[in-house]
Amino acid sequence: MLTLLHTSPVHVPVFDGLRDQDAAGLPLRHLVRPELLAMARESGPDAVAEEVAGALAGAAGDGAAAVLCTCSTIGAVAEAAGAALDLPVLRVDRPMAAAAVAAGTRITVLATVESTLAPTAELLAAEADRAGRTVRVRAELVPGAWDRYEAGDTEGCVAAVAAAARRVRDAGDTDAIVLAQVSIAAVADRLAADAADGGGPVVLSSPRHGLRAAARLTGGAAYVQGASDGSVTTWAADRSGPCGARRATGSGVGLS
Repeated sequence: MLTLLHTSPVHVPVFDGLRDQDAAGLPLRHLVRPELLAMARESGPDAVAEEVAGALAGAAGDGAAAVLCTCSTIGAVAEAAGAALDLPVLRVDRPMAAAAVAAGTRITVLATVESTLAPTAELLAAEADRAGRTVRVRAELVPGAWDRYEAGDTEGCVAAVAAAARRVRDAGDTDAIVLAQVSIAAVADRLAADAADGGGPVVLSSPRHGLRAAARLTGGAAYVQGASDGSVTTWAADRSGPCGARRATGSGVGLS
């Protein structure tokens, strides 16, 4: 069974839908802890380390083979806690970060919550170091987008981030646009729809890549279906990586 640690209930149907499309039959259990993000925004991610460790220990006790943390702000804390518990834990944005580094040297991060910016930039730096590459990361907070999201205006939030992404794309000075949060993943589809020639930077979101990689950690490789372009992120369930898992050799959005 794969347990997903969320900090918002709106992510539950998103990942259920992706499971049905890409990993049919994979048992999922959702653990929703919105107070973790609230505490991390106020006092920093390290302030919730104990609470995250407790949540993961509980998930392991309930039979989780692996955990996918879908919150970018607390992802690093969750991975560290998983390693201490000998439980495979993957932050949802790690496979996306690997794909961004593989796409080029100029990366722009878009986020709606300030607490997400530093963890995402640090993750990209770590993936670049692991790949032996040098990248330039530029991080941008989209003004007002989170306020709209908190007010229930999801469409307004996505529209604001999409406008920012189009501005970055049209400037022509980035190779990859990273959408730092699950809540703004829809921006990737929106930009793909209005890109007639398919040119410009790759626009990356985390949910699909993250769920596929986490499904591998459960030992449920048979559940995972290939993407339309043939790419599948492949991770092996051992303890040699930063999150109690390592990227396997072979195909995927992993780094070369």
